[in-house]
Order: sequence, then C-alpha cells, then structure tokens
Amino acid sequence: MSVPEHVAIILDGNGRWAKSKGMPRNYGHVQGAKTLEEVVESAWDLGVKYLTVYAFSTENWKRPDSEVDALMNLFRTYLKKCQKLCVKHNMRMRIIGDRAGMSEDIQKLIDKVEDISKDFAGLNLQIALNYGSRDEMLRGIKKLAKSVQNGEMTVDEITEEAFSSVLDTKDIPDPDLLIRTSGEQRISNYLLWQLAYAELYFTDVPWPEFHTDELKKALDSYGARERRFGGVDENALKS
Repeated sequence: MSVPEHVAIILDGNGRWAKSKGMPRNYGHVQGAKTLEEVVESAWDLGVKYLTVYAFSTENWKRPDSEVDALMNLFRTYLKKCQKLCVKHNMRMRIIGDRAGMSEDIQKLIDKVEDISKDFAGLNLQIALNYGSRDEMLRGIKKLAKSVQNGEMTVDEITEEAFSSVLDTKDIPDPDLLIRTSGEQRISNYLLWQLAYAELYFTDVPWPEFHTDELKKALDSYGARERRFGGVDENALKS
C-alpha cells in the first residue's frame, strides 16, 4: 500500500467534544494534546515521514481571552515536553507561522526545541502556531518584493520554486494527504499553496478521539486512491 510521505492535519473538534462530555472547552484541548502525542508516534511507525498539524490559527486570537490564555499555557507545557519527546523519538520539530506574534517566553521555547532536534532523523513534525496561509503568503511576497527592490533578483526570477523558498515550509515537501477531523469539510486558510495537489480526507471523528486506528483508516483511504496529475498516473511519473 502507498503511504503518504507528508500528512497534514487540521485538529478540529476539541471544544465541541468537551461540551458533549459536559466539560469546559479547555478540557478538550488538553485531551487533544494527548491525542497528538499518540498520533505522532503512530505516524512514524506507519511510514509517514512528515506530519504537519494546525494547532492555532491567526483567527484563533478572536476566541475568548480565557480560552486563548489556556491554549498558550498548554503550548508552553507541550513545547517543554517536546524537548524530551524529540530526543526519545529521534524527531525533528519545527514551528510554522508568525512566531513574532507569540509571547517572548514561547518564542524562546520554540527556539530551544528546534535547536535540540535540528539534526534528528526520525519523523519531521511541524506545528502551525499563529499560522494563516494568506498571512504566510503575504509575508513571502514581501520578502520577494524586497529582494527585487534591493536588486538581488529580477521579477522574471520569481518562480514557483522561488516563492516556495520564502514560505514557512521551505525545505519541507508538500503534503500528500490532508486530514480534517470533526465533520467540517473546508481547508480554513491552511497550507493553501502547499495543498495544491493533496488528497483530502474528512472524518466526523473529533480530534480527541482520533487515535491510531483512525489514522490507519485515513492512510488506507489514501493508499486505495489512484493519484493522477494532469491525467497521468502518479506511478507513471515516478517510473
């Protein structure tokens, strides 16, 4: 069975799942963090090399202050824990998104976990924090415009490759499969450029209940599909 090299996931449904249990939304986020730990380990065991998860969008700042504060504290705890998890699993971890919008202590935690794991050869885990694809592309366009303005490149040298090189995901292959949990069927400003040719998989299962068996279902669905690009089978392109 064909296994996607890069899987992207929109971690959706934490709050609704918690509400269905008669618990506060923050309880759902805590359980969702635990699910992520399981999925990270399972993904590598199943043959996935890159995993990118949408944890906090640029729009999420509009949520109630109490929920945002709780999420920030959860990120602090998780980033500290990841320092040990990266060593344990030989995992490289990177944060994508506008980290300048995060608090100084969280930025330092990000720098530390990225430095600790930069040479590890296991799963590549990318966590999207304060991330929005439109924001990412605008930041990238401004970088290219500045390069043209400074005479470092010409307009004609702005290619797909050049644009990809100024995105947060530079040096990371585009996702082969996007998974979204909890029943919603939209991309929600997530990796819009990178998902151009990705397969999409939607499930009604909320993220806190998305365990290894659910990940296997998503990978099985991907493996059963005939991937075609411009009418040409993916395998034919590789031969």
